[in-house]
Amino acid sequence: MTEIDVEAVEDIGEEAVPEGVDAPEYVLYGGKGGVGKTTMAAATGLASARDGTATLVVSTDPAHSLSDTLETDIPAEPARIRDDVPLYAAEIDPEAAMGDGPLGVDSGLGGLEEMLGDDVADPLGGSMPGADEAAAMRLLLEYMDDPRFDRVVVDTAPTGHTLRLLELPELMDSMVGRLLTFRERIGGMVDSFTGMFGGDDQQEDLGDLEDLEVLRERIERLRAVLRDPSKTDFRVVMVPEELSVVESERLLDRLEEFGVPVGTVVVNRVMEDLTDVADVDADWFVSPNVDHCEFCERRWKVQQEAIKRSQSVFRGHEVRRVPLFADEVRGEKLLRVVAACLER
Repeated sequence: MTEIDVEAVEDIGEEAVPEGVDAPEYVLYGGKGGVGKTTMAAATGLASARDGTATLVVSTDPAHSLSDTLETDIPAEPARIRDDVPLYAAEIDPEAAMGDGPLGVDSGLGGLEEMLGDDVADPLGGSMPGADEAAAMRLLLEYMDDPRFDRVVVDTAPTGHTLRLLELPELMDSMVGRLLTFRERIGGMVDSFTGMFGGDDQQEDLGDLEDLEVLRERIERLRAVLRDPSKTDFRVVMVPEELSVVESERLLDRLEEFGVPVGTVVVNRVMEDLTDVADVDADWFVSPNVDHCEFCERRWKVQQEAIKRSQSVFRGHEVRRVPLFADEVRGEKLLRVVAACLER
């Protein structure tokens, strides 16, 4: 077996690193699990912060790897992780976020459950869907309104979780509407009882309908932000393999159903030379030898077939390619190179 000497990357020229990124306020990276979303989010966050843009990189994936990629401890709440650039990061802990309710608003049922029993806890015809996604959404809304950040870059969970997250505003809006109707009807009944027997303690126990109106407003705000291409760019990440292409097609279809704009498609781990995809001095870069390595040649053919099939995925989008690195992409030096591929 032929051994390949791989030299560690000692230095990346400053000219290879973009200062700032051409992106709206909110950048979401999504796609099949394991395709490199965390890498892209970390690279974009670093590049964004380099021109002084206060940038938050946040992970909503339950299997967090942002700390490993950035090679620093990332807390559950946003915190500045660099002194030289305004880069902040957070790894959302959905279970902890559930402490105050899925979206930070009380259900509004107040003492009604105690009066009528547990059965009334389900006036909506079903339990709360996607509680962990709801918790993540609640925190994302907080971060979007946080004056500390000019841009928020989101490393989303794998595709299935992401779609549940994006579907939640529609589900919650319907649920809130039904709950408001339910509360108003019960409120009318309680008004009758309190008018007959005096007192308004039960009415107070029903809670404040304004809480639910706040919840509705939050849902509408999130929907508007996700659908506005001047504010949000959902970037689909894929690798040049058939299963990833299929899942990317499915994700694009679903995002279109939700009206969420996809501006960029990122093809990661392509077996080609770095200089083909970025203006970088790449004397240190080790490319797969597709001419003299049978394994590399066969893998390259697989990738070419997948890329050929991807034309429908690429249509209408900016396409960015990131090469396959010999080293694991973690730490600032290689993340700078990834940013150069993404923001060229």
